[in-house]
Amino acid sequence: MLSFFKSKPKLQELIPDNHVDIHSHLLPGIDDGAITIEDTLRLIKALQGFGITQLITTPHVIQNVWENSALQIEQKETTTIIELEKHQISIPFRAAAEYMMDENFVNLFQSEKLLTLKDNYVLVEMSYINPPIQLYTILFDLQVAGYIPVLAHPERYIFYHNNFDEYKKLKNSGCLFQLNLASTVGYYGESITQITDKLLQKGFYDFVGSDVHHDKHIAAFEQKLKIKEMTSLKEVMANNQFFKIDG
Repeated sequence: MLSFFKSKPKLQELIPDNHVDIHSHLLPGIDDGAITIEDTLRLIKALQGFGITQLITTPHVIQNVWENSALQIEQKETTTIIELEKHQISIPFRAAAEYMMDENFVNLFQSEKLLTLKDNYVLVEMSYINPPIQLYTILFDLQVAGYIPVLAHPERYIFYHNNFDEYKKLKNSGCLFQLNLASTVGYYGESITQITDKLLQKGFYDFVGSDVHHDKHIAAFEQKLKIKEMTSLKEVMANNQFFKIDG
């Protein structure tokens, strides 16, 4: 009987050994994440404290908002790594990108090489207001171009909450799902936590990410889980080893 009422663990207690985080906004001054290098250093140290040992950071690429080119991101990656070494922060660190599936995205991946999480795995997102009109055409063309789409935080697209079949359609279209860890502790609201639980129950998630932008996201790791599917969550967390940075 006592075990039934046992308190749920904090999110940080579930982070597995040698965890690879594949979604964050840690490059300073390039999007809505870290503003200064001091922010970057503080956030990385906090993530290390939770047991995260490798980081693939993913600045936004959004037309008319964060128009980061691959060159700009790579240059910022280089200067950030120099700062990490200067401050004796030892952690494998590289940059990819989180691409908004907007009207500019198709032109982008058809004309130049995308920054990927690994090999041909590319992190994508969509507007929180509504999906792109040509969503499935974009996903099809992206795969024809040789990429595997990893959809960031599908639980946060509220327009799908009352139409769960759309999640099935996305999976059937070849989309992999990346869970935001803060969704498991209620950071984004109760409805998002409930959908997170359902997606975990259905086995729809493939990977997880911190999506850390700032200190409030770090604080979420100190919160207790509000989901039921902890076993599934642990399994999905373990999948992130696929993105281990070699060398």
